[in-house]
Amino acid sequence: MTTLSEYDYELPSGLVAQHPLAVRSDARMMVVRRKAGVLEHLHIRDLPGLLEANDTVVINNTRVLPARLVGFRTKTGGRWQGLYLRHDSEGRWQVLSRTRGRLKPGETVTLEDHATQAAVRLTMLTPLPDGSWLASPQEEASVDEILQRVGRVPLPPYIRSGQMEPADTDHYQTVFARVEGSVAAPTAGLHFTSAVIDQIKARQAAVCELTLHVGLGTFRPIACEKISDHQMHAEWGELTAEVADEIAERRGHGGRVIAVGTTSARILETAGGDGELKAWCGETSIFIRPPYEFRAIDGLLTNFHLPRTTLLVMIRTFGGDELIRQAYQEAIALQYRFYSYGDAMLIMD
Repeated sequence: MTTLSEYDYELPSGLVAQHPLAVRSDARMMVVRRKAGVLEHLHIRDLPGLLEANDTVVINNTRVLPARLVGFRTKTGGRWQGLYLRHDSEGRWQVLSRTRGRLKPGETVTLEDHATQAAVRLTMLTPLPDGSWLASPQEEASVDEILQRVGRVPLPPYIRSGQMEPADTDHYQTVFARVEGSVAAPTAGLHFTSAVIDQIKARQAAVCELTLHVGLGTFRPIACEKISDHQMHAEWGELTAEVADEIAERRGHGGRVIAVGTTSARILETAGGDGELKAWCGETSIFIRPPYEFRAIDGLLTNFHLPRTTLLVMIRTFGGDELIRQAYQEAIALQYRFYSYGDAMLIMD
């Protein structure tokens, strides 16, 4: 039985990156060679030189929404914080909610705009089983319009306690983000620059896009000791037929599929889990854990992940348990920068 305690480790707090580097591609990149069992130390800017003709680098083109909400309980004035997750066909929002005391169904929250002025009221309708709330904005505007007025960059709490700075609007977004829908960045993609992408293509490798809208479930810690008991939240994604065909054709000619981030890997494994990569669209709740056998990817570029998370479980499943343990120990010893704004790891043969 695989247990949660096997995926814990101690990290000095000073290694949690609070800001990105001035040049994205200057981030360090530990290369983990699975077959040889060796570790190399390069930088993201070196990635194109590791690729060959017919390789495919697969990126997630999701765009992060300004999903973090702040405001106050309309009746009491007590501070309130929330996170927009999604909305349904009736325009009702699903939000995370945090405040002192207990909210009651029907109570309203006043959301503040970027100038901390009262802007939009949100009626809290009913609590949901996963701890979030169903809510309804008292505004005729679209979700996008409202979020642009009152939403903040949804930084994770380990970055400045979630408090955004103006530069985060650009920093916490990939250069290829274009399909809005995520409440967290696909962080491996944050390392790419337009120049790196051009250099990859100059090597006769392809850069292909898919979409997975990152939800809260990806990053939530596992709460049960037995890994197999954990239930993943579903996330929406899409792999088009055109992209699936290109990836399959290049792989058929000996090219490798390098997924940029666990999000890209999850869509590829969902779409190609039966051994044949096909177009796919829908929600995936795939939880990759031992003894899973990967079928759709040959390499994975990823950041260093929090302990006791599904992301770390997936990385160790792909890279080999002992080798990835060793890689994390070495990253700590060499003071790599961890988590969303941190450095990266490339796992390949």
